[in-house]
This record gives sequence, structure tokens and C-alpha cells, in this order.
Amino acid sequence: MMIEKKVMVVGAGLMGSGIAQIFALAGIPVILNDRTEEDLTRGKNFIAKSIQSMLKREKYTTEDEQRIHSSIQYSMDIQDGKDVDLVIEAVPEKIELKQKVFKQLDQIVQTNAILASNTSSLSIASIGSVTSRPEKVIGMHFFSPVPIMKLLEIITSIETSEDTLERIKEYGAAIGKETIIAKDYPGFIVNRILLPMMNEAAFLVMEGTAPEEIDRGLKLGANHPIGPLRLADECGLDTTLYALESLFEGFGDSKYRPCPLLKRMVEAGKLGRKSGKGFYDYN
Repeated sequence: MMIEKKVMVVGAGLMGSGIAQIFALAGIPVILNDRTEEDLTRGKNFIAKSIQSMLKREKYTTEDEQRIHSSIQYSMDIQDGKDVDLVIEAVPEKIELKQKVFKQLDQIVQTNAILASNTSSLSIASIGSVTSRPEKVIGMHFFSPVPIMKLLEIITSIETSEDTLERIKEYGAAIGKETIIAKDYPGFIVNRILLPMMNEAAFLVMEGTAPEEIDRGLKLGANHPIGPLRLADECGLDTTLYALESLFEGFGDSKYRPCPLLKRMVEAGKLGRKSGKGFYDYN
């Protein structure tokens, strides 16, 4: 089908590095951008660890490994993305931060390029409103761990053009993802259902139930693959909290009120697997 295009991913965290990895695996040149050498080194380490895991499980070949490494360019200068065809923003779930990044990108990248956000809950229309091309702004919500999870949730705002949607569906097919199309309401499809479950599990922990019992119950009683708390740790408790806050603010409904324990854990730096400790200890 396509794709001899070039992509930039802004944000070299767990999500951003995973997104860069799957584009590179598909042979699509990708620039992974972040602010500091430390941020980029972290991203490189995420990718290297993921590749080794996939090799060990025989999901990747050595040719896959070589293609990934040769297809990724690491960058601390956002100007490096001026000629790309697609930018995927993967910075923390703060609307002000995302708008700042999109406003900057809008002034840098070529006029026909698509600007996509990996947001898990924030308004695509609001993010796109700071650009001169709201019809080319769209949501591309990947799921963690990106190299393994098959789903790509595509979110269209009231401004997103049909051409932009079709182009992003082509990208999704090129990187081997199954796509669903969501409307631009808080939480979209998956997180609007999933986040309240993780939040309720956190309330159970706050009330004294062991995380292991909760996850085991959901695995055995609801056929959940890993349990809501283990999943929250994988996603990042800070990301989970920000998304819940967005749902709560967007709908004004108390059923989305973030669990106080979740807030305290994030304040204490217990962010899940990426920090080494969340509902479980990974050290």
C-alpha cells in the first residue's frame, strides 16, 4: 500500500519509544524526539529492552532488530521534523503541554503533514484549536506495551477531515494494528470503560483489599488477562490519574472521581513499572 513516508514521534517515554519502534519495524523512517540526552537515552533503553524481549520470545528476528535500529533517528531538535509527513505527540497528559507542542509543530512541519496525539482522554478539538490546520489534527491512541498490543484507537474531532482519517487508517494498517474509530468525547471508547474499573480497583486497595486478590479475581472471574491494577502499573499511574481527572472534568460525573490513594501514590513517585513501584514492586 504505502508507505515511503517519514514520521516524527515527540516524547521518548515508554509510549513514545514503543510507537517509534513499531514504525521502524515496518521499515518507516522515524525521528524520536525529546528535550534532553537523558530523555533520549531512556527511550533507547526502552527500545533495546523491548527488542531483546521480543527476540527471546521469537517474535522478532535479527533482521527485525537491525531494521528497527537503522530506521530510528534520535533528535533533541524539534526542527528536525520539518519535512515529515506525520507527527505523533506522546508527551504527558496535560492539555496545556500538548497545546504548546502542537502550536510549535504547526509552525515547523510542512503544511500537508498530519499532527496526531497519543492522548488517552483529552479533547482532540481542543488540541487542534491552537493550530492553523485543525482538519489535519487527529488522535492516535496506542495501548501499552505498544509493540505487543494490537489496537489503535483513532479519534476524529468535529474538525478532522475524511482525508486525514483515511491516511491514518493506512498508517495503522502499515504498522499492523487493528483500528477502531472513536468520537471526540472524554475517554473515547476503551478508556471510558476501562479507567473506571482501574479506579474502582484502587478504591478497593484503599479499603484494605490486597492488589493480588483483586487482580486474581478479575482474571478468574471476568477473564481479564492481567487484572486492572497490574494494567494500571503497566500504563503508568500518573497517566492513569491524568486520564481519570480528564474524564471527571469532562463529564462532571462523580463516578469518574479519582481515588485518593491513586493521587497519593503519584505524589509519592510510585508510578508503576516505569518507576519500579506502584501497586506492585518491580525492583
